[in-house]
Amino acid sequence: MAALHATLATAASTGGLQNWIKSNVIPLLILVIAVMLFVVAQRGDNARAMKVVAGVIIALAVLGLATGGHAENMGQWLAGLVTG
Repeated sequence: MAALHATLATAASTGGLQNWIKSNVIPLLILVIAVMLFVVAQRGDNARAMKVVAGVIIALAVLGLATGGHAENMGQWLAGLVTG
């Protein structure tokens, strides 16, 4: 019975999903966004394209922070800025 609980606890981890997201989803999203930027730039709307680039950079930074395991350290650092 203890072996079953250990197996279930191991199967419930999110390490495999995190690795899959890092290796597959992020490059695909960057490729799709690059194609979208080419289309927007062809229309001559460069300001909108730069807004998309800024949004993507911020979103990738948040995603990297969330999947990298450093969110707690970042939160403590931000709290330290306020509380001193």
